[in-house]
Amino acid sequence: MLPLMHTDIDIDADLVRSLLREQHPYLAGLDPRPVDGGWDNQLWRLGDELAVRLPRTPRAPDLLRRECRWLPELAPGLPLPVPVPLRVGQPSALFPAVWTVVRWVAGEPLDRVPVTEGLHAADALAGFLRALHRDAPAGAPVNPGRGVPLTDLVPHLDEQLEVVSSPVAAGVREVWEAAVAAPAWDGPPVWLHGDLHPANAVGSHGTLTGVIDFGELCVGEPATDLAAAWLLLPSGAAARFFAAYGDVDEATVRRARGWAVLRGLGLIGIGQAWERGLPGGKETWGPAGRATLDRVLASA
Repeated sequence: MLPLMHTDIDIDADLVRSLLREQHPYLAGLDPRPVDGGWDNQLWRLGDELAVRLPRTPRAPDLLRRECRWLPELAPGLPLPVPVPLRVGQPSALFPAVWTVVRWVAGEPLDRVPVTEGLHAADALAGFLRALHRDAPAGAPVNPGRGVPLTDLVPHLDEQLEVVSSPVAAGVREVWEAAVAAPAWDGPPVWLHGDLHPANAVGSHGTLTGVIDFGELCVGEPATDLAAAWLLLPSGAAARFFAAYGDVDEATVRRARGWAVLRGLGLIGIGQAWERGLPGGKETWGPAGRATLDRVLASA
C-alpha cells in the first residue's frame, strides 16, 4: 500500500536534530517531537509554531517541492491556516532527499475528531474553497488523478468497489454513473487542494480550523475539492456548504458526489490495509471512508 523510499536511514529525533544543526542551526535548539499520521511524509513537531516534514515515499520529494513553489503565493489569500513552507532542507549525507520546515497548523485531524458544528464548518469550508478556487497561472501543476474528467478514472472504480458490500456497491455505482454522465466542466482551470479528505483537514471545538498537506496541489475543475462536502462535513451540512460556496450547478454537484465516492472507497481500502497489517494502512481512515459513503448515498 505504501512504497517506501529506498533508504536504510531510521528517521528519529536525533536525525531531525542533526539535519537542523547542519542546515538550519538557528532552529536546532527546538525540541522535535514525532506526530502520528502522514502518508508521504513523516511529521515532527518543532517547538510550538513549526513542524519538520521528511519524505518517506519515492514521490514525496516532488510533492514537497510543489508545496514550496506555490503554497507561499496562495496562503495569504486563504482564510484558514495552512502549513506554509518556511525553510527547505537539501539532500545531504545525512538524508538523501529534500525536506521542509513548515508552519504548524493547530488542531486535530478530522479522521480522529470529526466535525460536529456542521453549519459553522460548512461556512468555513466554503469560504476556504472559494478563496482557493481562483484562476491558475500558466505553468501551474496538473495532476492526472485530480481535477480531471471523471471519465478518465472509470477503470479505477471496479477494483475499488471490492472494499464494500454488494448493497453499498450498487448505490455507489448509481452515484458514480450519474456523475460520469453529468455534463463536463467547461470553465477555466482553477487551483485545487486535490486531496481534501479528513486526514488532511484539522479542527477544534467541533469545526474546521485548518487545511494541511498540499502535496497534490494542482489545477482543474472544482468538483474534485467540492467532494469535501461529504468527506469532511456531517450529514445534512452539504446543502449549507453549496449555498455558501455559491454558483454551483447540479452537474457540478453530481460530479462532486462522484469524486466523494471515489475518495471514500480509497479511504476504506487504506483502513482495510491497516486491519491486515499492511504498510501504509491507517486505522482511522476506514471509518472516515464509510461515513463518507453513507453521507453521499443519503444525499443522492
